[in-house]
Amino acid sequence: MTTLDWQDTLETLIRHRTISSGDPAWDCGNRVAVEELADRLEQAGFDCRVMPMPERDDKVNLIARLGPAEQASENGLVFAGHIDTVPFDDNGWETDPFSLTERDGKLYGLGSCDMKGFIAIAAAVASEYAARDLAAPVSLLVSADEECGMDGARTLLDAHREHGQRPGRYCVIGEPTNLVPIRQHKGIFMETLEVHGASGHSSNPALGANAIEGMYRALSAIRELRDELTERQRIAGFPVPHATLNLGAISGGDNANRIPARCRLDIDLRFLPGMTAEQLRTELRERVAAALADSDCRVTFRELFTGTPAFETAGDSPIVSACEELSGHGAAAVDFGTEGSFYNAMGMDSVVLGPGDIAQAHQPNEYLALERVAPMQRILHGLIERFCLAR
Repeated sequence: MTTLDWQDTLETLIRHRTISSGDPAWDCGNRVAVEELADRLEQAGFDCRVMPMPERDDKVNLIARLGPAEQASENGLVFAGHIDTVPFDDNGWETDPFSLTERDGKLYGLGSCDMKGFIAIAAAVASEYAARDLAAPVSLLVSADEECGMDGARTLLDAHREHGQRPGRYCVIGEPTNLVPIRQHKGIFMETLEVHGASGHSSNPALGANAIEGMYRALSAIRELRDELTERQRIAGFPVPHATLNLGAISGGDNANRIPARCRLDIDLRFLPGMTAEQLRTELRERVAAALADSDCRVTFRELFTGTPAFETAGDSPIVSACEELSGHGAAAVDFGTEGSFYNAMGMDSVVLGPGDIAQAHQPNEYLALERVAPMQRILHGLIERFCLAR
C-alpha cells in the first residue's frame, strides 16, 4: 500500500475535463477521472465503489473506504467533495485551466479551489491510515454534477432511501470556506413565470390583452412577497439574515406597435433553514395567480431549478464541536448552497469546511493558496484521530 501524494493527485484531477454544462463536448471526463482516482485509492488500500448515475453511464459517484464497513453507519467519518466544475472562459485564463500551475505560493487550475483541491488533500491524509487498525471507517465520497443541480448527491440520497445505508455518521464537505466551519446555509429555487395575453394592433387596446401589463400585476405581487420575507424570519449569523428574492431576467413583446402576447420573468429565491422550497413555491404561485385573476391574461409557471433545501446541523453536534476546536473558528452560516442538506437527509451530521476561498470559485485563474494546505491537513488528521481511532 502506498500513501498518496496530494499534489500529484490534484494534478491528475485537474487534467480531466469534468465540467457540468449539459454539453458532452465540454463535460467528457467525469467517469475517467473518477475511475483513475479509484485506481489510485485501491492501490493505497481503500475499498472503492464506483456508482453510475441512473441512465447516465458517463457520470458516476465514488465511495472509497478504509476501515470496518459494519461501523460506517454508526460511527464512520466521511470527507466529501464534488468532482465537477463550472465552465470556463478561456480568454480570462493566464495559464492552462487543465494543467496545475504553481506560481507565487498558489496552485492554479480549474477546480483547484472548488473543489478538487480538497478531494486530493483528503484522499492523501486518509491514505496515511491505511495500515492502521481503525475502530470506525474513514471514507472519501466524490460526487458528480453538483454544479448543475446536485444530481450526484440526489442519487446517493435516493439509494439511501431505497437500501437504508449511508457511508458514515459524520461528514465534512470541503467546499471553499477559508477553513471556517459552516453548519448552516440557505436553500434556493428558481422559477420561470410566463404571462399569456393576446396580440393585436397597438392602436386599440381592446384588440388584445397586454402580457406586459399582466406581468406588472405579477411583479407587484412578487415584490410584496419579497418585502414580507425580509421580516418573516431572520437568523443571526447569515451575511444576509433573511430570505431574498431576486428578479433576475425579464423579456416580453416584439414590437412597439403590437400588443404583446407574452412576457416572461425568471426569479431566484433563497430561503432560511425552517423554510421549504415547496411551501414558498406554492405561495409564490398562489399570489401571482390571484393578482391576475380578474385580468384578461393568464399565467403559467415552470421550475427553472427544482431547488436545494436549506442546510442546518445542530450546533452541539460532535462534528461541529470538533471542527470548531480544530480550526479555531466558531461555526458560521453562508448564503451559497452545498450538498449538505442531502447528506444530512441521509442521517449524517455534516459540516462544510474547506481550504479554498469562495471568492476564487467560478472565476478565471482559480487557485488554491498553498498556505491553506497544512492547516487543512491538520484538521483532517485531527478528525480521523478523534472519530476513527480507538481510544
